[in-house]
Amino acid sequence: MALKKSFTKDGKCNVTFTVTAEAAQGAKSITIAGDFNSWSSTETPLKKGKDGSFSVKIALEAGKEYQFRYLIDGSRWENDWAADKYIPAPFSSADNSVVVCIK
Repeated sequence: MALKKSFTKDGKCNVTFTVTAEAAQGAKSITIAGDFNSWSSTETPLKKGKDGSFSVKIALEAGKEYQFRYLIDGSRWENDWAADKYIPAPFSSADNSVVVCIK
């Protein structure tokens, strides 16, 4: 898994969220849910690459932190192994991944 960030002059933080083929383990679909999409488990699907990895690029407001998790095949929640940090989830015993969009 990986997070790639770039900052624009207009105050955006473009983040490419990637789930490697190894982490995807043959998944058919992966979506991302987080602060940036009201924790929708369907709104933001990742696109599957030829190598079996999945990725999506999302423009976020810079200067903030965003919690998120991946939903694999509609049934298995996973954190990003390369998250900037982790925060305990308020509604479960799991942690949420966090991407920090601060220069």
